[in-house]
Amino acid sequence: MANWCNNAVVFEGRPEAIEQIQQLFKAMAEKQKKEECGQLPDFVEDNNGGYFFNIYWNEGDKGIFQYETKWSPNTEVLKKIAEQYEVDFVQDYEELGNGVYGKSTFYDKLLTDIYLEDEDFEAYQFEEETDIYHFEGEEYGSDCEILETLLERKIKNHQLLNQAQ
Repeated sequence: MANWCNNAVVFEGRPEAIEQIQQLFKAMAEKQKKEECGQLPDFVEDNNGGYFFNIYWNEGDKGIFQYETKWSPNTEVLKKIAEQYEVDFVQDYEELGNGVYGKSTFYDKLLTDIYLEDEDFEAYQFEEETDIYHFEGEEYGSDCEILETLLERKIKNHQLLNQAQ
């Protein structure tokens, strides 16, 4: 049985393109309910997974979706959608059972994927007896804030490296 990777994506671009993407996700969500299996857009080849499961969005949101994938994010499929409709996107994803946590951006036809690695997950400890996380001398009731801090640092370091080049 697959571990489920939680994904959130925000598409940005021309309003007409965002509306077309909204209709695409609506059609995939309806088809999934009928067929009870993951979905891909018709223009994406079915050759290496990346299926969308349990697609949903908040009423009134345009171009903002949450969904699940098996094991890992489907960033390459999102890139194909963005290229098809000539838009940008930001994707946040996590599957903590396998140490998957990151953020992908597709801006101006450039894909950047920044994610936590094993040593990042080893930067904090969990104490089972007290249900407390320990990170840099502080205590936390959950690892959410820690993971976000670690990812933000990696993103900032990536940006600094790109500016220096």
